[in-house]
Amino acid sequence: MSRPAPPSYKTKNWPTYNEALKRRGSLTIWLDPGMNWVAAPTGKRGREQAYSDAAIQTCLSMKVLSGMALRGSSRASCG
Repeated sequence: MSRPAPPSYKTKNWPTYNEALKRRGSLTIWLDPGMNWVAAPTGKRGREQAYSDAAIQTCLSMKVLSGMALRGSSRASCG
């Protein structure tokens, strides 16, 4: 038994589609310019942390606010 093919949607009116994406809304986040994104060295053995705890917390907060997967939120703003 074969599975039914998933429906495919093709955008034919790109200007309308782009305007609809713009109208979906935006979220502006103001960050403290003094915030360190790079983690400070800990002096412990092993690999150093790449991002500071504040940067990780910011990305996780954006994930919750935007409803995106962590992969999407980090790519959008924290990467």
